[in-house]
Amino acid sequence: MRTYVITRHSLAWLSAEGWQRAALAATADNQATLARWQQEDWPLVLRRREADTPPDELCLGLALPPDGNGDKVRIPLQVQLADVQRVAEPLTLRQALAHMPSGWSGPLRAFAGDCLHSGIALKLYGSWAWQILTKQSYVTANSDIDLLFTPRNAPEFARGMALLAQHAARLPLDGEVIFPDGRAVAWKECWQAMQADSQPRVLVKTESGVGLTALASLMASLEPA
Repeated sequence: MRTYVITRHSLAWLSAEGWQRAALAATADNQATLARWQQEDWPLVLRRREADTPPDELCLGLALPPDGNGDKVRIPLQVQLADVQRVAEPLTLRQALAHMPSGWSGPLRAFAGDCLHSGIALKLYGSWAWQILTKQSYVTANSDIDLLFTPRNAPEFARGMALLAQHAARLPLDGEVIFPDGRAVAWKECWQAMQADSQPRVLVKTESGVGLTALASLMASLEPA
């Protein structure tokens, strides 16, 4: 059996056998969607592991473009690890700039330039990522720019958080900070907690669940300066 280093938001492509098994387990309404995903060779995305998932299975999913009301149908899948043909990390912000929606162009180029100058690497998920990967229309006037920030040390964390907070005044920036041990926090919640005088706790996501954790515990997982 192949071994993968794969975390939430990673991209995964199934083998032909994997697609067949996924279609058999899907509802009739979803089978046509899965068939198109296979035909177009579009990826699935790793989602949080459900409590009853066997060790040799992964929880994946896909999201359809929003309908006229802005609602987005999400199709969850549970597949055998052996049915995963290949995996990839999420798109980087630098890769995404070539496919930038016009409404974000000026502020987004400025943000990306500041990130490059500061040595901050960000990855992309959510509506804009789905639009790039599938060439379907996902981004709307209400869409966020969902980013993953994975700082290695405390100075990098401080620089990245400051840039996100600064440019959020002109861009709909959202997303998560992922700490070295894999725990993730919404960056906005993390930023607000950093401004508090107390010892705040934040809502942390892991591969299998969510829970409140002291911000100090997350900071301790970063490398020192």
